[in-house]
Amino acid sequence: MNFLITGASRGIGYDTALALAADPTHQVLVLSRNEAQLQALTQAGQQQFGTNNIAYLAADLATFEPTRVYDWVASFGHLSGLVNNAGLLINKPFMELTTPDWEQTFSINLFGVVRLLQTLQPLFKQAHVINVGSMGGFQGSSKFPGLSAYSASKAALASLTECLAEEWKDEGIACNCLALGAVQTEMLTAAFPGFQAPVSSNQMGSMIAWFLQNGHTFFNGKVLPVSVSTP
Repeated sequence: MNFLITGASRGIGYDTALALAADPTHQVLVLSRNEAQLQALTQAGQQQFGTNNIAYLAADLATFEPTRVYDWVASFGHLSGLVNNAGLLINKPFMELTTPDWEQTFSINLFGVVRLLQTLQPLFKQAHVINVGSMGGFQGSSKFPGLSAYSASKAALASLTECLAEEWKDEGIACNCLALGAVQTEMLTAAFPGFQAPVSSNQMGSMIAWFLQNGHTFFNGKVLPVSVSTP
């Protein structure tokens, strides 16, 4: 199976890619702006598993050229799964957020996902799309000061997931959103300095890799909270 992970240069995306690469029958495609970190990821896969099944493309989700990304992914064949993991968090009080802050946040967390899905949809074959959301964007959950732009963008991503699941269900494409709680990553540190998460990035990456391959058997169009703490 061919899987694509965005935001794979660090944290959850990095660990999800490694978890998938443990199976030598998988081809794992990864996207990020940080080419050096993507190279390190491919080397880590080779060292840990003795395989060469991670391929990367350095691209900015906010500004990528659709034809370039499409042609690269298509060179590997159909896609069985996509994890839209790339994200941006700006921690500022609402009254200090600027228009560029809002535009940058939505450009990565929502509009970049929209463009990528529109670009790659013809390559999906019995595919599972996972949009990595947040408990901050989960309706009825606890909210925290400074995270209004991030939470609003993730709420929009959750709603998009529900819409696409319905629109694409007859095409064999399942869409689910995992609303993640606290995971020990650099992004969590930016949101909650000093807080120690109960779940590691490695643990969450393994869970997402499993859900990408199996979750669509049980769920479609669902926004699922994945959290054991507040935050």
